[in-house]
Amino acid sequence: MQVGIDSFVAVVSDPNTGLTMSPIERIANLMEEIEVADQAGIDSFGVGEHHRREFLDSAPTILLAGAAARTRRIRLNSAVTVLSADDPVRVYQDFATLDLLSKGRAELVVGRGSFVEAYPLFGLAIEDYDSLFAEKLDLLLEIRKNTNVHWSGQHRAPLTGQGVYPRPLQEELPIWLGVGGTPQSFVRAGILGLPLMVAIIGGEPHRFRPLIDLYREAGRQAGHAPDALKVGVHVPGFVGKTSQRAADDFFPGFAHLFTTIGKERGWPPTTRAQFEAGRSPQGALFIGSPAEVAEKILRVDEALGGLARISFQMTNVMLPHQTMLRGIELLATKVAPVVQAALRRE
Repeated sequence: MQVGIDSFVAVVSDPNTGLTMSPIERIANLMEEIEVADQAGIDSFGVGEHHRREFLDSAPTILLAGAAARTRRIRLNSAVTVLSADDPVRVYQDFATLDLLSKGRAELVVGRGSFVEAYPLFGLAIEDYDSLFAEKLDLLLEIRKNTNVHWSGQHRAPLTGQGVYPRPLQEELPIWLGVGGTPQSFVRAGILGLPLMVAIIGGEPHRFRPLIDLYREAGRQAGHAPDALKVGVHVPGFVGKTSQRAADDFFPGFAHLFTTIGKERGWPPTTRAQFEAGRSPQGALFIGSPAEVAEKILRVDEALGGLARISFQMTNVMLPHQTMLRGIELLATKVAPVVQAALRRE
């Protein structure tokens, strides 16, 4: 199992002064986070895509390219690319270029996104939410398969044999399908034989097992080999020296971000009791001491039938930078080795 980190590059405010960090400083801190993750042994680092005031990741491939120049081994991926609102030709070109720059370390996680600002921003109708994604995913996979593309659809001008360049270093650019909780998305990933990245941000992770089984069965019926049907999960996570320290450090920023989003979506304010319930052995928050987090990863791996990757969403709008760096190092040096050793013994 690979252990990764995802960041949404949220704007951070100092918890002591309340002052907001400048965009230049925040992006510099992101680059250091990725460098530390690379040096410590984290397997992958993903950058999200949002088009909102509180995030600085509207151009994730630019950020990943900056990280590629400063790292050596860590895999670099989107988390997720909002494919519905982009041009698949440009998406492929960007990530093929990133693959060349990083010497074969680029990956795509594509999805529809959990926010809708990108649709009006790029002149798209939210009513086409589903058809846009299905069509653009089809084109992206066609581009991956063929340099010269013959394709037509409803939302984009046809391609009549034009070449799409550059081609990546990797023989086949990895494309994961990022999904939430709709059965149709799991089935689509299985039929296409794409690795699956499941966003689990609440509830109990084991409840996703029927949907993952649906994915695996759809893939089997479509003729894909079982080892091609990889499953990853994206979860809120953070590691502290002790359980209490991790919780106390992470809760203020976690509550602030989710309460802010909740005002738009009709959720009540996030409470410490809800947060602690999520940190329980059955909850979706992987926040605690190294031993707690490692144990939880192994429990979820078993409950979901085996994971290829677990990626920790560590974005926190009130966490000091040095605390974030320590959390990354603990995840790499105190959690990942324990998980890998336990899985080798099975």
